Amino acid sequence: MAVTQVILKEKIDGVGAEADIVKVKAGYARNFLIPRGIAYEATEHNVQYIEGLKAARAEREAKELAEFKDLAGKLNGTSVTLDLEIGEGGKAFGAITNIDIHKALEGKGFSLDRHAIELDKPIKGTSDKEVEIKLHAEVSATITVKVNPVTK
Repeated sequence: MAVTQVILKEKIDGVGAEADIVKVKAGYARNFLIPRGIAYEATEHNVQYIEGLKAARAEREAKELAEFKDLAGKLNGTSVTLDLEIGEGGKAFGAITNIDIHKALEGKGFSLDRHAIELDKPIKGTSDKEVEIKLHAEVSATITVKVNPVTK
């Protein structure tokens, strides 16, 4: 059987992951992978190109990770105070959501994605709550949300 090397553009189960150089049957490469744009031929030029992309990707990911660690260091221990309307009998009107927390953090000069704020359910009580912020797969921070009850 004729075998050829290709560089994968995306993960293929049983074959390899993105940017891997793999050996596959020549017909599979010629008739399926390359025409569908799933793989490149493993020419010397393409291998050099992919190696350059891998190096740039690793550098970019390391820089992003360092930035997220720095942001997590600044966020840890930060507290935000938000108002929650309370009626007679202590019943809350509305709730504090991750959007409210996001706006409060932006007001303090923090720029982050609101989806990073992991809030299981909206805050409807008047007690302080610890909220985790997942900045990166490896980096998270914890802030305190202080609820200020305001009577209606």
